[in-house]
Amino acid sequence: MSLASAPVPFEFWLFGLTLVGIALLQRRTLQVALVGLAAVVFYKLVFTGFRGGVGLPGLADHLGGQWVQLTNLFGLLTGFALLLIVFVLSAFLDNIAAAIIGGTMARTLFRDKLHIGYIACIVAASNAGGAGSVVGDTTTTMMWIAGVSPLAVLDAYVASIMAVLFCGVVGSIQQQRHSPIIKDASLGARIDWSRVGIVGFILAAAVGTNVVVNGFFSDHAHCFPYLGAVVWLALLTSSVVRRPDFSLVPRAALSSLFLLALVLCASLMPVEHLPEPGWHSAFGLGVVSALFDNIPLTALALQQGGYDWGILAFSVGFGGSMVWFGSSAGVGLSNLFPESRSVVAWVRAGWHVIVAYVLGFIAVMLVTGWHPTPERLAHGGSKAVSCQSAPTNP
Repeated sequence: MSLASAPVPFEFWLFGLTLVGIALLQRRTLQVALVGLAAVVFYKLVFTGFRGGVGLPGLADHLGGQWVQLTNLFGLLTGFALLLIVFVLSAFLDNIAAAIIGGTMARTLFRDKLHIGYIACIVAASNAGGAGSVVGDTTTTMMWIAGVSPLAVLDAYVASIMAVLFCGVVGSIQQQRHSPIIKDASLGARIDWSRVGIVGFILAAAVGTNVVVNGFFSDHAHCFPYLGAVVWLALLTSSVVRRPDFSLVPRAALSSLFLLALVLCASLMPVEHLPEPGWHSAFGLGVVSALFDNIPLTALALQQGGYDWGILAFSVGFGGSMVWFGSSAGVGLSNLFPESRSVVAWVRAGWHVIVAYVLGFIAVMLVTGWHPTPERLAHGGSKAVSCQSAPTNP
């Protein structure tokens, strides 16, 4: 039996090995992702071909269909990295930024003595807050770019609220027993309203662009990375008011390249061999996202279609909170608190996050139920027209 006709296509084995390598080699994630992508491309070049054909022409056709989505994602990730209460913040800012802000606040309020269970709660709250917002998490932003309506992910908040209420109460009790909150916090903090206005301006530009492009010009949405371009144009325009910290761009670019390699690798998978989409599949993806990055899992789900995007957003977003390296927010916060970089310690102290995931999933299923979106809608609706102008007859 050939590799191409195996019950589990060999591409999935290569993809799985890539995710395992990322989980084990936390300091070499970019290199592992690029090697995995190269292995999948080589295999498809030599053995199976691509959806658009075989050999280099097939690869070129596939990249031609993916470059706009990848460029949009790169522009958003690097742009939002320059935008300097966790649950609420992460609905408007990236959940990584919300987790780090929350961790920094907690470090001051608890005299730098944080319980690992409380650290897990901060990560869970940031991921929960971002799950229902298309600008609050990379996974929901990917759904938004792919054509999923922002309203379709709002159901995630039903699960998020239940999950945060449970783990928040338990985590707060843990922290208060470990190190009580200080009662004499210093005053004098001042809000920089100019920066708040810049954040609002950039988010409004991104939301407005995506609404206009996907709502009125959806047939041409694949022709140019409008979303990423507008975000960067808004950033550069607003720099006359407050100069962004452009020193963050190189690091953000490397992190974005890592995520793009995983997304491109996922786009090469034969999704017709995956299990049928359903609530059980969404629940399972949430569990898997605790061990592997949720970005490629979301990319696979988008390629397959047929999911309830609000429930999936909660699953892959909040599910990653169950282990410290299961989400970007967890990895980012663990840089502030290295003692949390232990799977055993995280699960033992943050057991309530696991229970909260189950309770949140049950809550959203009981309240809203499972409402899958047809595959065509998940990829932007009607068939796209050619980006090139049709020749006119003389």
